[in-house]
Amino acid sequence: MGWETLGLWGEDAVRIEPLTGGSSSDVWSLRVQGRRAVGRLGTRSDADLAWEAGLMQYLDRAGLSVPMPIPTRDGRLFADGLTVMTYMEGGPPRTAGEWRRVADVLRQVHRLTQDWPQRPGWRSSTELLHEETGTRIDLGAMPPGAAERCRAAWARLAGRPTCVVHGNPDNPGNIRMTAERVALIDWDESHRDVPDLDLVLPHNAAGLEGEAHDIAAQASAAWEAAVCWGDDYAIKRLAEVRAV
Repeated sequence: MGWETLGLWGEDAVRIEPLTGGSSSDVWSLRVQGRRAVGRLGTRSDADLAWEAGLMQYLDRAGLSVPMPIPTRDGRLFADGLTVMTYMEGGPPRTAGEWRRVADVLRQVHRLTQDWPQRPGWRSSTELLHEETGTRIDLGAMPPGAAERCRAAWARLAGRPTCVVHGNPDNPGNIRMTAERVALIDWDESHRDVPDLDLVLPHNAAGLEGEAHDIAAQASAAWEAAVCWGDDYAIKRLAEVRAV
């Protein structure tokens, strides 16, 4: 099934224009039930999508601003790989102060999800010290020596507590800010991992210092290299990971 599945949200549900982001999905702005919305069509499993939908509902109940799943007419939160979500107003963070607000919200997410289960099919960075694959990551597909460099960076996180991480909060396009709130969007790469991966932000907004910042920066670069492997961005990120 493809975008024809959108009809499950009503006869008046229509696509408007494609949106940037969603590297593993086709993302569009929509008009659904008379309001603006966002649709994401991909190949994730039902278990994967149910995990994300449940997380959004949980964070919303906790008072955070996140895109909420809009159910189909028969009450499903997704159908045939398609998820329809509320549109979040706002713009990206631009100043150091605004990025500090983002860091505060990320820490709230981390605090609230210490007991949240792992996303189905995913593995954390420290689990990949002993595993080869996990959803979008295949360390065996990387060039000789690359996996060893990534694992050396992740080994410095071993033994630390884990929680849900957003997965890509340093991208300003994944933040929608207003004067009143900070909304985190595009949870396509969220999973359970060490929170440091979320805290390498512009202006060092999370306030990491010295070795703590180096550990987080190396682990984050290694993660993005592995999860995006095959494109120019991944090659650039791998170049930031020190050789073993």
